[in-house]
Amino acid sequence: MPVSRRLLLGGAAALSAAPIIRTRAQGKPSIKLGVLTDLSGTYRDNTGPTSVAAAQQAIDEMRPHLSFDVELISADHQNKPDVASTIARQWYDQGVAATIDVPTSSVALAVAQVAKEKDKIMLNASATVAALTWQQCSPNSIVWSFDTYENAHNTGGALMAAGNKSWFFITANYAFGQSLADLTKEVVLAGGGEVKGDLRYPFPDTTDFSAYLTQAQASGATVLGLANAGLDTQNCIKQAAEFGLSKTMKIAPLLLFITDVHSLGLEVCGGLTTTETFYWDRDDRSRAFAKRMLVKTPNNYPNQAHASSYAITLHYLKAAQAMGADEAQKSGRATVAKMKSMPTDDDAFGAGSIRADGRGVFPAYLFQVKTKAESKGPWDLYKLVHTSPPADVLHPLADTCKFPTSV
Repeated sequence: MPVSRRLLLGGAAALSAAPIIRTRAQGKPSIKLGVLTDLSGTYRDNTGPTSVAAAQQAIDEMRPHLSFDVELISADHQNKPDVASTIARQWYDQGVAATIDVPTSSVALAVAQVAKEKDKIMLNASATVAALTWQQCSPNSIVWSFDTYENAHNTGGALMAAGNKSWFFITANYAFGQSLADLTKEVVLAGGGEVKGDLRYPFPDTTDFSAYLTQAQASGATVLGLANAGLDTQNCIKQAAEFGLSKTMKIAPLLLFITDVHSLGLEVCGGLTTTETFYWDRDDRSRAFAKRMLVKTPNNYPNQAHASSYAITLHYLKAAQAMGADEAQKSGRATVAKMKSMPTDDDAFGAGSIRADGRGVFPAYLFQVKTKAESKGPWDLYKLVHTSPPADVLHPLADTCKFPTSV
């Protein structure tokens, strides 16, 4: 059944409020996918409705090339591992082949275990903890384009190389923040630097960071490392500016999205350094992808998490088409192996691949946020400083994570 123009142009709010249902064409098999994301909390703008729209974009683009129909549903996991595990378990039992996006590292670690137990799939686009493809790797999971190891080595390494060697951390006290802070500390210490403190705050219940910022300022450190993301990072940067910390310390957000920069504005963020694996204005292909996405989400340009939701869904559908819908749904592990065996290629990331441990292999881009004087428009926010090849920023491939890359 053809999809109406009204449905295709529906906004992100509608996508977040209800499942997207596609009528099953007579005689066609069907695959059901679920976007499990943050629709109401700290990471809503960085993932959330736009990640749902991105997965739908991949489905819409692939539909003419598929021998099966696709149904997409979505749910809010509330950044709670128990809530997410319950939803994932119910979805898998009801025939959902794969969960997509799955932000919040503690949530993703829990869902990965359910996917492994049920022999289903977790297609992770936005949880950042490196353990997902390292210490707790799974043959049923893929992590597309960024993680804590990459950000620690790319952003942290660049700042250390520039002579910023005295650090103080403010850290979200759960798997993601702990990993990001600890891995960055390793980079700092290996480079002859010093860590003067690490304050860990309750997540997701902290909005006032004044006490943490006061201690950071009093430490004498020259770098404030922010091992957090989303609204937490925004609040830290904004409150640090209000406290005047940027006059005595270099603010180092270790995971900053373009959506955060747009929200805060260039007067606050201009000059900050960040690592992303996708930028909408990087080349002709990325600009074309962003243009297609903006039909669905006109007020929110895609960031690396949104682009990852698109690309990982697209690659899954290519693998399922190659296998056949019925075969692809027999075993999540076999389908993930098929995805690993196929080169990746899409407008968001270009050509790439997936390692045996499920980690996507793409370059990392070090960007500096433009000043207000440099920017030519509301979303003209980054200038490229350095491109790191994957070999320089991906964590070592553990022997215990060398799962099959073919079926």
